[in-house]
Amino acid sequence: MTNAWWYLLIGLLMLSRGLSKTFLQKLPFTPAIIYLAIGFLLGPSVLHLFYFDPIKQSALLESLAEIAVLISLFSAGVKMPVPFRLKKWQLPLRLASLSMMITIALIAAFSYVVLHLPIGAGVLLGAMLASTDPVLATDAQSRYPGDRDQLRFTLTCEAGINDGSAFPFVMLGLGLLGLHDLGAWGWQWLLKDVLWATTAAIVVGITSGVIVGRTVWKLRGQQYKHDVLDDLVGLGLIAIVYGLSLLVSAWGFLAVFSAAVALRHTELKLAQAIGVKPEQLGAGVEQPQIAADTETLPTIVSAEALVFKEHLERLSELMLVLLVGGMLMFDFWNWRTISLAIFIFAIARPVSVFIGALRTNTPWRIQGTVGWFGVRGIGSIYYLMYAIQHGVPHAIARDLTQLTLIVVALSILVHGISVKPMMNEMEKK
Repeated sequence: MTNAWWYLLIGLLMLSRGLSKTFLQKLPFTPAIIYLAIGFLLGPSVLHLFYFDPIKQSALLESLAEIAVLISLFSAGVKMPVPFRLKKWQLPLRLASLSMMITIALIAAFSYVVLHLPIGAGVLLGAMLASTDPVLATDAQSRYPGDRDQLRFTLTCEAGINDGSAFPFVMLGLGLLGLHDLGAWGWQWLLKDVLWATTAAIVVGITSGVIVGRTVWKLRGQQYKHDVLDDLVGLGLIAIVYGLSLLVSAWGFLAVFSAAVALRHTELKLAQAIGVKPEQLGAGVEQPQIAADTETLPTIVSAEALVFKEHLERLSELMLVLLVGGMLMFDFWNWRTISLAIFIFAIARPVSVFIGALRTNTPWRIQGTVGWFGVRGIGSIYYLMYAIQHGVPHAIARDLTQLTLIVVALSILVHGISVKPMMNEMEKK
């Protein structure tokens, strides 16, 4: 396809998506299925109008997926109910740590025993596919800032955290393949990739979010003394936090999510100081009246920038899922790839969630739903491209590409078909 045809295709898809919002909301499945089908139809499996080679184009795909995940993590972070309370966050924290490690171990074991991959490749594959996706799981996540639905909160928070917490295990897999220095007995990996990179990410994120939140509040003041472009502030915060994280060797995904949570917490704390209740700052509430003797409350970055970020999320979802469809070939669909997907969806994810939820008093219906909605997507694509860019041998890269793409494609299909009916049923109870 020439550039002209690409512009026409993307333009038509964007225009159709924009004009059909109400129609798509009524469909029993997610729009990502449509993008995947179009990409598959135009790709090498059917019409062969284009083929996007994930190994040759890994650098470009890495950048595109990286941007999409960063924007989605920020959007997820500003929706979190704050302030942070351990009891409220206990389940998603356990899912993003204990459950994720169990999932990685199970996938690595399956890859080694059944798929006959080297143990390093198995760990790497497990890390790629253990993290749940903040981009494609929107229909199962929190719908607006402060949404306190336990199921949606758990899925959103888990996706926000584990895209960063999976990174140490990506490095472990690369290390076992001889592509990253783990140090004697893994001490360097433990100290640098696990402890330092995780702690530094949280510190960088929280510090940046608090500073930006307080700065904007002071600039605006209670009487709109200074105008602020919320969208650019939000994008600037993402870029600065991610850049700082890279400079200090911290996990940038985790830092951006932490910054978004800290930004919202700071703005709500400042608003409460002048008498505004947290629920007044939810979706669809603009300039709430705070008291008879005060002016209207300044808009807050964490809420105002969210609409723009969600539009960018939808654009990145369209582009990347279309490319995923265009990367699929018929020979990718085989017993190895399909058996791995079934193992992850039916065994690894539910088992890891069950263990992670032990002694949390989480209702069985929520455990079961969380165990099903371990959506794999753009985050997995990013980690795959990251690994390829770090020198994974060609034969292993091809194997990992086939396995990851089919798991992502099947996740888009099975989770995209089931998410709306299941979430609607859950909300009735």
